[in-house]
Amino acid sequence: MGKAADLSEFDRGQIVMARRLGTSITETARLVACSRSVVVSIHAKWINDGDASSRRQGVGRPCVIKEKGRRRLSRLVKQNRRQTVAQLTAQYNAGPSASVSEHTVQRTVLDMGLCSRLPLVCLC
Repeated sequence: MGKAADLSEFDRGQIVMARRLGTSITETARLVACSRSVVVSIHAKWINDGDASSRRQGVGRPCVIKEKGRRRLSRLVKQNRRQTVAQLTAQYNAGPSASVSEHTVQRTVLDMGLCSRLPLVCLC
């Protein structure tokens, strides 16, 4: 089971401010809709460090295709919409950027919302 999502900066600020105003841990937890242990840990972090912000970074491996590469790939797809993923990969790898696999190209194209469609057959 993975970790829960972090609280927003606004919620963290609410916790710190509510505790500074003297509200109890339970009331603060109800106000922000989180557990009591979260309230205690955020308030303790604010007391010790003077900062309640989250330092948690993104998890997972960084994307191989950056924003500039995504724009280039989008341009390649829109030039000829009937290309296969293998053909797109060959064209993308022919450029100056790092070579990527077909799976990476397919996943990136799907993430951009460019998916294949079959032509509608009219039954008139």
